[in-house]
Amino acid sequence: MDFSELTIKEIDLYLKKVKVDDNIIKKLEEDPRKGVKKLATRYKRIREKEQEIKRRWEEMNSLQNNLFKEGFHFIAGVDEAGRGPLAGPVVAAAVVFKPETKVLGLDDSKKLTAKERETLFEEIYDRALSIGVGIVDNKDIDKLNILNASLKAMKKALDSLSCPVDYILIDGKNKLSELNIKQQAVIDGDNKVNVIAAASIIAKVTRDRILDKLHKKYPEYGFINNKGYGTREHIEALKAYGPSPIHRYSFSLVREYCLLTYKERLRKATSEDELIQIGKDIDRLTGISDRELDYLRNIYRNRYREIK
Repeated sequence: MDFSELTIKEIDLYLKKVKVDDNIIKKLEEDPRKGVKKLATRYKRIREKEQEIKRRWEEMNSLQNNLFKEGFHFIAGVDEAGRGPLAGPVVAAAVVFKPETKVLGLDDSKKLTAKERETLFEEIYDRALSIGVGIVDNKDIDKLNILNASLKAMKKALDSLSCPVDYILIDGKNKLSELNIKQQAVIDGDNKVNVIAAASIIAKVTRDRILDKLHKKYPEYGFINNKGYGTREHIEALKAYGPSPIHRYSFSLVREYCLLTYKERLRKATSEDELIQIGKDIDRLTGISDRELDYLRNIYRNRYREIK
């Protein structure tokens, strides 16, 4: 292609239609026109980024490739999303790729934009051999604690895979007990291993979509923006409205506002029926200590005597 016979606009249109390689970039750099040199600089950066993404894929695929060479056939990457939020479930995903599968651009889901995650989410679902998702709600989180709930979600994700698994790569430092499958915990795994990064993206996008739906039911907490994390907006809503049924009452900040909310409700109750209903709500609470329950029940008894 002789770019000297084309206008800068024509060159730009041409470059958008073809795969720009090093030879094309070299020709652009040799053109004396400033506008063409700018195009050369732009496409050189794009080319360098593409090469870095390919290099990163190979680097993050080395552990899985070694396992394939050792004779393992179905290697599942496992990760979770939602350990830190004050509300909503913890979601885990398990992903299995064929040896030849390639999904460029995988990374720790937290490093990607929402748009990048959504694009990769669809591509992973298109190309993965199998994907499993496990969801553990806030009530189970309160009963089990967040670590055990996360491990439970991971096991559920593995159980929902449609193919057998002979090796598991898990993000973090905790292995999964009671599984008769070889496994390896990889600290910072979603930043080091492609199949774990894929699981982190599936878990993150799945959980975000759940919180988007919950926002419609509890719009005052701003879940569509904060996804249940303790942002200023979220904490202000907790102060104003108290916790919702999907909050994690075992988390200290939620428990603090839970106690304040029920304390105010009890003291403002004006009838026996209202007080009895509040008492039933308190009895259903999970994640608060016996001492805290006794504190609320003592307020209940005092208010009951006042109303009678």
